[in-house]
Amino acid sequence: MSSSRSLAPLAEPHGQRQSTVEQLRARVAAMEHKVAGEPVPTLPGLTDIVPLHAGSTYAVDSASLALALAAGASRAGEWVGFAGCGDFGAEAAAELGIELSRTVLVPDPGEHWLEVTAALVDVLRVVVLRPPASVTARAAGVLDSRLRTRSAVLVVHGEWPRAVARLSVESSSWFGPTAGSGRLVERRASITVHRGARPPARADLTWPGVHRAREAVREIRVSG
Repeated sequence: MSSSRSLAPLAEPHGQRQSTVEQLRARVAAMEHKVAGEPVPTLPGLTDIVPLHAGSTYAVDSASLALALAAGASRAGEWVGFAGCGDFGAEAAAELGIELSRTVLVPDPGEHWLEVTAALVDVLRVVVLRPPASVTARAAGVLDSRLRTRSAVLVVHGEWPRAVARLSVESSSWFGPTAGSGRLVERRASITVHRGARPPARADLTWPGVHRAREAVREIRVSG
């Protein structure tokens, strides 16, 4: 089983490592006083379409959405974690405001993914999971109970039997200068949120920052 580690520098002094352990212990104590169902901070562009609530699971179909759902809590000072995300992009995470020194990464939990995720849920506010295989209702139930007890949020990159909401990217484009060469400055994605029997909610979001799309910009189409 892979061991989890903070994304703080590996060569950090012993005193700093001890401080990290103490912070995580404090997190355990703090989680015991949080209430299931209470709001969890989200990025401004996501607040209206998918408000996060402690004790719940949300499913996404892309790594960018998974990062976006974890970023609000991290910006607010919470600890977050990623399990099974071997392609975790530290630069993209930091660009969204995820504080890497308060981030725990388990790139490959292997067959112990359920136990590892449950352990992360015990101490972190938001946990992003990419399951290695299809998930049974029984396995989902184990984590659902843990989430309610610890008032944490689980974001699953993939299918999940008990997700409160499912977010998917319907289309995505890059935008940039209106003429000549230059740097791509914005990504725009159309997002759909399915929540139970309700009609799906839709929104156009822009990266970096994950905001609601407003101004019209010129799309860059790459040929070849």
